[in-house]
Amino acid sequence: MQAPKRQPRGLDVNLGAGAGRTPSSPLHPLSSLPVCVEPASGRSRVPSCMELVAGCYEQVLFGFAVHLEPKASGDQEQKWTPVADFTHHAHTASLSAVAVSSRFVVTGSKDETIHIYDMKKKVDHGALVHHNGTITCLKFHGNRHLISGAEDGLICVWDAKKWECLKSIKAHKGHVTFLSIHPSGKLALSVGTDKTLRTWNLVEGRSAFIKNIKQNAHIVEWSPRGEKYVVVILNKIDVYQLDTASVSGTITNEKRVSSVTFLSESVLAVAGDEEVVRFFDCDSLMCLSEFKAHENRVKDMFSFETPEHHIIVTASSDGFIKMWKLKEDKGVSPSLLCEVNTNARLTCLGVWLDRVTDTKGSLLPAVEPSPVSKKEQSERKKKESGREVQEEERQLKPDTKKCGLTGDSNKPTKGSSLISTKKRKTVEMLEKKKSKRKKIRMMQ
Repeated sequence: MQAPKRQPRGLDVNLGAGAGRTPSSPLHPLSSLPVCVEPASGRSRVPSCMELVAGCYEQVLFGFAVHLEPKASGDQEQKWTPVADFTHHAHTASLSAVAVSSRFVVTGSKDETIHIYDMKKKVDHGALVHHNGTITCLKFHGNRHLISGAEDGLICVWDAKKWECLKSIKAHKGHVTFLSIHPSGKLALSVGTDKTLRTWNLVEGRSAFIKNIKQNAHIVEWSPRGEKYVVVILNKIDVYQLDTASVSGTITNEKRVSSVTFLSESVLAVAGDEEVVRFFDCDSLMCLSEFKAHENRVKDMFSFETPEHHIIVTASSDGFIKMWKLKEDKGVSPSLLCEVNTNARLTCLGVWLDRVTDTKGSLLPAVEPSPVSKKEQSERKKKESGREVQEEERQLKPDTKKCGLTGDSNKPTKGSSLISTKKRKTVEMLEKKKSKRKKIRMMQ
């Protein structure tokens, strides 16, 4: 059932009291739902620091806490046990996208809304209503920003603390089918049904480059270091190099690709409309290995690292969510850690990790600089004279008159260029002195 159409670009935020707003309707605490109870003692299980979250066609969001059992004597491997934590029916249509930060899980749906879940408090935090169309993609950058794309062609940037829409961009003439944020936070890529691949300057909130492609792409993804990205069209995966912005090679999967995730800068995991997951080398374009993950097509994947393991999680139309431990040699198939059956047709997947620190920056001019070559870095280090420093400051200093994503770009941001604040003030002071001297000479 489709939700009624809303006014374009309208913002209707229904948030919990903790966000400084009064909800218009009662929130539904996830903690009020049945939780797993240990049969021996009858006590509730201690919350895990890892939770599998998955959406489905049946409009439900599932949550499974993953417990790591202590090693038994003689056991070489630790036992991973998924335990049902919650099910939440917040949407009125099937779920289409999910994203996670260190505190929140957000879900997008065909009902045109984005729902927010506070995983610390286990409550429904409210809904964001801005798009007119199915929410097709959701991406967090750090803990401060959420970016959403939808079938209305809009890309929206949200403040993930106040949950306000900071920027609304008409990104594509057709649907926005997918988007990906560069690790630096300065760039984003999006693909849509207008047969274009678009590069976005997130600091200024404007289009940086448009590339016409022959067909409609449905997935785009940056590599971990941002040195390359892939664009998926049906069963073809084009590998692009950032420095040349051109295709370095094409990977061909047997069936239509449904999900990709980078395991390293060069190794890409690919799932499609089949039971198999394959690992490809993006440099040689060769298939390193493949393994049967499910009994039906794999819909989504998620990969992350712990201090001891590199994990990949898969979700399938067969209803199963499975966790796999990757081997160092990607030519060897991963081993199954655990699995859980949701008895639902899964569509999207995420893994919430209760991490205290967040190393990612924000979508502000204060983010780390875009990737530069080693040669450029060495040349910058060699510059010592005031004139060179002055020239570099002129080139790198952001234009504060341009609107940033925060709507507060007129205020100077600490660390907004490669030159320190002290050096910048020194250069400005010298410039003022020089101009005063020139005026005095002209008057004389």
